[in-house]
Amino acid sequence: MSVATGDSWLRGAMIGLLVLVVLTPVFGWAAGAVGYAEPLENAAEATGAADAATSVVPAILPGYAIPGVGGSLSTLFAAVVGTALTLAVAIGAGRLLEQ
Repeated sequence: MSVATGDSWLRGAMIGLLVLVVLTPVFGWAAGAVGYAEPLENAAEATGAADAATSVVPAILPGYAIPGVGGSLSTLFAAVVGTALTLAVAIGAGRLLEQ
């Protein structure tokens, strides 16, 4: 892969990620509008396991939100932080695999 092709692909990927992060509040609103719930949570409630659940490891972004920040802004911040963390791990793993 040439450097120009790599730069073009990276630029396109970053623009795609930016668009998805900016649209995150819309996705959150749409999920609430249709009453979406996580399938694993639904299964836990249906079997009665939700009542006995305990947190083993505290969540970094509980409920896809930033504590102290409300509404869509909180969802947007959580998306930015989550995307940045995921991107950092992926780039780090990629660099390790390159060697």
